[in-house]
Amino acid sequence: MGRGKGSNRNSRIASYSSSSSTTAPYNTTSSSNSSSSSSTWWSNFCSSALRTKPQVSPSENSVRVVGDGLVRRLGLLDLVLIGVGASIGAGIFVVTGTVARDVGPGVTISFALAGAVCVLNALCYAELASRFPALVGGAYMYTYTAFNELTAFLVFAQLMLDYHIGAASIARSLASYVVTILELFPIFKGMPNWIGNGEEFLGGALSINLLAPILLVLLTIILCRGVGESSALNSFMTVLKIIIVIIVVFVGAFEVDVSNWSPFAPNGVKSILTGATVVFFAYVGFDAVANSAEESKRPQRDLPIGIMGSLLICIALYIGVCLVITGMVPYKFLGEDAPLAEAFSSKGLKYVSVLISIGAVAGLTTTLLVGLYVQSRLYLGLGRDGLLPALFAKVHPKRHTPIHSQVWVGIVASVLAGLFNVHVLSHILSVGTLHAL
Repeated sequence: MGRGKGSNRNSRIASYSSSSSTTAPYNTTSSSNSSSSSSTWWSNFCSSALRTKPQVSPSENSVRVVGDGLVRRLGLLDLVLIGVGASIGAGIFVVTGTVARDVGPGVTISFALAGAVCVLNALCYAELASRFPALVGGAYMYTYTAFNELTAFLVFAQLMLDYHIGAASIARSLASYVVTILELFPIFKGMPNWIGNGEEFLGGALSINLLAPILLVLLTIILCRGVGESSALNSFMTVLKIIIVIIVVFVGAFEVDVSNWSPFAPNGVKSILTGATVVFFAYVGFDAVANSAEESKRPQRDLPIGIMGSLLICIALYIGVCLVITGMVPYKFLGEDAPLAEAFSSKGLKYVSVLISIGAVAGLTTTLLVGLYVQSRLYLGLGRDGLLPALFAKVHPKRHTPIHSQVWVGIVASVLAGLFNVHVLSHILSVGTLHAL
């Protein structure tokens, strides 16, 4: 019996040893395969992240444009108005005065310096636009070609941070201006805050605004109908805005007291330079022209002219408003919320204040419209490159617009605009613009 137990034990030991000898190679092989797959994934990631976008020839570019469905309908004037529409919003009636309260009449130099810096930036955009294929993408495409895929995707992410939050913030401001104009009529007086001004809930964590998403839906529908329709609306609103600014400058010029310009820099040169850094973002918008490359009739010629032309027009309008507002009222007495409108009201020109409100609505509308347009084209570019689902690369065969991308952009902006406070959104607004430029 003892021998039987020993033999059974020896047989179990032998079977265990044999099973161990057979499983050991398997475990070694499994571990080897796991490390191999990890290294393969990492190498694939690195090769993908560091690859660049090859430039296509003009013939390949033309074929691609036809296949993807975008059509070339934008002329030089359309491109210039897109740049102006994106750059000049309601801020020309507000930022000029608020910065002047800190800088004094020297705010004119602040805008001139910021404009000069943007001209250098615009020259880079103009040269790239003339050298690169006429495709959507703008800064994302330039980065993809010059650096690598990972850097380009980060630029896209930062641009989207700027554009999504910017669209929501602008939509809420536009809703507030629309409510202000509507309340001029007795039938609309006393509207609840949740309609256009925002009603806070949950201790301010949420701020419900009904009108802002409605405005975004309307603009999204116009953009989905086609670039011709959206360009026509942008051109009309931008021309209206420019005319109102010119009227404001012309009327205000007769109310200027040159003694208000002395001292020109009451807080020193340092305040002027600080003011230039603050107003720099007032010019951001000319990059929208670069994203219109694939829908431009003559991109190699018109894009550089459109970028520079729109920026120079913006510089002239900003400087004109600065000279008028600091000449009409001593800078110390400028209002904080609506300095330009208050300056004209103090001179008994209340009708100009109404024009300013209309100009603010037109300015915010064009800024919002162009922002939504640019976002959809950026999503289209990434969808084509395979960095986003193929759904974003689809273009409607009849409307010739990236409807899926446009609807997605409208949904994101509507959710943000309908639920969150404009001040909370604006806290992180400039981060994407600063890095992308």
